Amino acid sequence: MQSPVDRIKFSQAAKDQLIKLKRVTKIPTWNVLCRWALCRSLAEPSIPSPVPIPADSNLEMTWQVFGGAIADQLLIALKQRCHQDNLGTDTETLATQLRLHLHRGIGYLAGDLNLKSIEDFCKLALSKD
Repeated sequence: MQSPVDRIKFSQAAKDQLIKLKRVTKIPTWNVLCRWALCRSLAEPSIPSPVPIPADSNLEMTWQVFGGAIADQLLIALKQRCHQDNLGTDTETLATQLRLHLHRGIGYLAGDLNLKSIEDFCKLALSKD
């Protein structure tokens, strides 16, 4: 599938939150944390606020690194969410929503004081809140 972006660029705030998450959870790679963050935001029923997010850090990754072996599934989930939210599924809308969901999800994960290990991520995934 054609990805909505070639490269994902992060804000300094998101980079700082990812650094904290790496330290606390011992999950060593940005892309794994970012996949969790995207899924965490997609699971939230509300639409992310359309706020401008600066690309003011030196952290970026390609779509291939971000998605890895599940890149197509992540894109399908994003498209489904855009459809559910009555947004378009054109490349620009998908790129914007990816950025909004990713940054929102990073904030959610970084703000969750119960996330201290991969086991805590699994508990989060299995919870029925």
